[in-house]
Amino acid sequence: MRRPLRARFEKGGSLATVKGGCQKQSPVRFPSTMKPDIPMAPAGMIARPGGALRGRVRVPSDKSISHRALILGGLARGVTTVEGLLEADDVMRTAGAMRAFGVTVERSGAGLWRVTGEGGLKAPDGPIDCGNAGTAARLILGAAAGFSIRATVTGDASLRRRPMGRVLDPLGRMGATWICRDEGRLPVSLRGGELTAITYRLPQPSAQVKSAILLAALRARGETRVIEPAPTRDHTERMLRAFGAQVRVEDSEEGRVIGVAGGQDLEGARVRAPGDPSSAAFILVAALITPGSAVTAEGVLLNPLRTGLFDTLREMGADLTIENPREEGGERVGDVTARHGPLTGVTVLPSRAPAMIDEYPVLAVAAAYAEGPTVMRGLGELRLKESDRIAAMAAVLAACGVEAQEEPEGLVVMGTGGSGPAVRGGGAVRTHGDHRIAMSALVLGLGARAPVSVDEAGMIATSFPGFVKLMAGLGADIEAA
Repeated sequence: MRRPLRARFEKGGSLATVKGGCQKQSPVRFPSTMKPDIPMAPAGMIARPGGALRGRVRVPSDKSISHRALILGGLARGVTTVEGLLEADDVMRTAGAMRAFGVTVERSGAGLWRVTGEGGLKAPDGPIDCGNAGTAARLILGAAAGFSIRATVTGDASLRRRPMGRVLDPLGRMGATWICRDEGRLPVSLRGGELTAITYRLPQPSAQVKSAILLAALRARGETRVIEPAPTRDHTERMLRAFGAQVRVEDSEEGRVIGVAGGQDLEGARVRAPGDPSSAAFILVAALITPGSAVTAEGVLLNPLRTGLFDTLREMGADLTIENPREEGGERVGDVTARHGPLTGVTVLPSRAPAMIDEYPVLAVAAAYAEGPTVMRGLGELRLKESDRIAAMAAVLAACGVEAQEEPEGLVVMGTGGSGPAVRGGGAVRTHGDHRIAMSALVLGLGARAPVSVDEAGMIATSFPGFVKLMAGLGADIEAA
């Protein structure tokens, strides 16, 4: 039986008790700096159909690897050098968080960073604001749980709507305590300390939850085992080994089992971040749906747990080729070329979702131009992202004349067929503050018969700084609305 979790926090000396989760009405008053954001004036964009897209580009570095490089560098002893760090807002939030924990984080040039850790984290002076970065928030909670410190983590209005209970539950079982808003939402005030290893089966595939547990496991007594029903991106396991940790991975009847023993010390390492396949997806799909196009994204990460979209596009008949495959920084990378051509609708197996969960919005764009229906299921996780991405993409498609059937955990897109500009377009899209919805809608407009506009686009910089400029360099007509 799980014992009650008790945590003492300052509020007139009162004692708050957390039993298996967050209090329904927290007695803690959070600082004024953590109050809801003041909304900024929206800056809309419009994408117009035009000529072919052509060229070779280097997409932004992988966001998942960039986050982990900074966090593991902060937990390690010694110097970690990172080449090609993604200098987007989400990752800069992680850099700021590491500084708040007493880690020296320095920039020496474009994408070149140096992290000097002392083998542990110190108590931050104030709240850690993760902005819109869900990966940062969840992994930071896991990293901090093993130290006898209190850390308060918050984020912007969008991030404060996203659930953190899925991370807090296993951390609580290990011995951490916390106070937060209803249903495990930020702000979270977490107290770390002495942890005990657990065996934890993920209720649903989640690389973020897995990673948070593995980071906490480094400071726990015994070996922590995480069982995932379907394999998810394994950057944390790979990078832990690069920093000197022993990580055991094996497949069993229960699923994939990852084991990390506590008491392991990390040593600084050299990390090179490859191109992000989630960012490359927008460029490649834009080429596939725009007549006459041929575009190459160079140095893209080809980790098999991240290439589900590429596999799906090939099944749809996409002219997608990979050249110059190579190893960089312990990961497989290559140059991916997409050429315009006809697409055919397919049924995407739910088991593929963990390998392409962030790419379903732009896959829906490709599906709009395909002949016949594309069926995507097993996507319940999409309703818990920066927006409800199932509902948001169904609305995008409907606004542009494409029939889409929304399901509780799926989306069926009725393709318009043909190899020409078959999508009507002309929609004015509400993005709900979601960068992937904004980019997907703009890509859809490049191949449509009429322009597509989005209500705001500034948040694209959280994952893909320079998106509009890069697309313009390929020949895309995207500008402020």
